[in-house]
Amino acid sequence: MAITTKIFGFILLVITTFMVISVSCSSATVYKVGDSDGWTTKDETYNYFWVEDKEFHVGDSLVFEYDPLFNDVTQVSGALEYEFCDYSSAKAVYNTGHDVVTLTEPGYMYFISSNRQQCASGQRLVVHVVHDPSRPIPPPPPSKVLLPLGNIYKVGNSKGWSVPEETDFYYKWAEQSHFDIGDKLLFEYGNEENDVYEISGDLEFLSCDRISPISVHKTGHDLVTLTKPGVHYFISSKTGHCEAGLKLRVVVGPLTKPVTVPNVPAKQMELTLMDQYNRWLRSFRPQPHN
Repeated sequence: MAITTKIFGFILLVITTFMVISVSCSSATVYKVGDSDGWTTKDETYNYFWVEDKEFHVGDSLVFEYDPLFNDVTQVSGALEYEFCDYSSAKAVYNTGHDVVTLTEPGYMYFISSNRQQCASGQRLVVHVVHDPSRPIPPPPPSKVLLPLGNIYKVGNSKGWSVPEETDFYYKWAEQSHFDIGDKLLFEYGNEENDVYEISGDLEFLSCDRISPISVHKTGHDLVTLTKPGVHYFISSKTGHCEAGLKLRVVVGPLTKPVTVPNVPAKQMELTLMDQYNRWLRSFRPQPHN
């Protein structure tokens, strides 16, 4: 009888624990921002209509759905940045087109589009998050990786980002500078006339292939941080612009891992990847026409 009672008690404990866990897990709410319309430009719809009947708690999640080729979600730190559509010191940037943002702490959270025109037209959201004592506090997000404080290079100097008179103008511009992790490229242009597409490889760069960009910038004042070593490629997606020379290839270094090159004298055996990149890039330099 005692054994039966213990078994029954154990089963009851397991069931109770499972029910508590199930209730805790299911208590968090997932909100699709903008409902069926998603994350888009609407006249203050998000703040005056979409949020008015909702209460956001720690542990809830926001789902932003949009076209990642033309939009993003930028979390800014305060009301002033939110009011003036200032994304220069963003807390986080999401650009997958289906971003799930978990509300991890109480307080106000501010979200905007980095496209200033769209942000000014109403594509911004502020939510007030409250802590519900009956819900477990989610774990904190992973620590943000801090990049070194780098230099800011205005692409093209006074010319900015525009169709050049010489097709190798931006090649020459990049040759004059050494880029390190943490440096930033500033692209300035008329946002009605141009844009900046970051693309993934040399074949796409040579053929001006804009089909699958890594990221898209359209504000006219785009600040792009170089976060990893290697070759980075940027083009304009506007018809004929890239083909006319509006494209940029920059090498971010230094890369110090030695590589072995066959069929060369022993003194030249240890070459850095940066040497290889520089030699490789020079092979693509346009040749003068006779």
